[in-house]
Amino acid sequence: MTLKRKTITGVKPTGTPHVGNYIGAIKPALDLTKDDDRQTLYFIADLHALNSIHNGKELKQLTYEVAATWLALGLDPSRSLFYKQSDITELVELQWILGSVTNKGLLNRAHAYKAKMDENKGKDLDEDTGVNMGLFNYPVMMAADILLFQSDEVPVGKDNIQHIEMARDIAQSFNRYYGDTFKLPDAIVSKETAVIPGLDGRKMSKSYGNTIPLFIDEKELEKRVKRIVTDSTPPNEPKATEDSILFSLYQSFAAPEETEQMQQAFADGIGYGEVKKELFNVMNRTLAGPRKTYHELLENKQKIDQLLREGAEKAKPIARRQMEIVKERIGLL
Repeated sequence: MTLKRKTITGVKPTGTPHVGNYIGAIKPALDLTKDDDRQTLYFIADLHALNSIHNGKELKQLTYEVAATWLALGLDPSRSLFYKQSDITELVELQWILGSVTNKGLLNRAHAYKAKMDENKGKDLDEDTGVNMGLFNYPVMMAADILLFQSDEVPVGKDNIQHIEMARDIAQSFNRYYGDTFKLPDAIVSKETAVIPGLDGRKMSKSYGNTIPLFIDEKELEKRVKRIVTDSTPPNEPKATEDSILFSLYQSFAAPEETEQMQQAFADGIGYGEVKKELFNVMNRTLAGPRKTYHELLENKQKIDQLLREGAEKAKPIARRQMEIVKERIGLL
């Protein structure tokens, strides 16, 4: 019997999901559930969110929004493990153990930590201003998320490959001390959607204020699409699809034959106003059903609680068995 490859995906509940999240992470991750030779795990990284969210009501609401988003977009809990990070207490236990074999120098090189240090230096502040231990230890906790379930692959954006490399380093460090215990995970990167452009052409990000929230109503969606920045190429002039925000978004929602037709339309000189109209149509077509389901789930949070509770009940035995192995290897059992 061939063992299924395990693929794990975590999502931080730190903001209302937007189109960039859908194209860059949610859609590629959900596509993996169609592979019968793969076991998929999806978790809400609410412990990671504690680094930046210090309001309990806000975190709870965002957790519901993330859960409702994945369920509305097609996540089937009967085919995949779907759980909250905080429900698996073994993760925190494993984080401490992994931290004991992780060099501080490795964590010093983490992109998020270095970015915060650079930001502080630019403001003439102490380089560690605003750096909590949750942020500094983020790569260790992420390694625990991945390694506890012996994950083979992790879908990530191009800017998060380092986290998987660090998880491999931490696993190798543990294995050197205690013998072959953890698998070394690989990153799955979708090259086509490595960077998702926002309304202004920069990476779609809440910090830039250039996002398109996934489940805004039709009128607001249309307004956002119309705000997308374009170049000054006049109507009837051929237009390049490369580096085009409109075309990049269009091909993420349109059928392959529609994308081919739009590519030809660009070459024929279609006006940007017409492109935006077609982009809105394919986006709204894709999101209308999930939008309705999303709002229905948020009105029935008990259903979300139930599904997450059932997922945790399936995940906990797996976590316990692996922790028994780990504790025996390190001398605690």
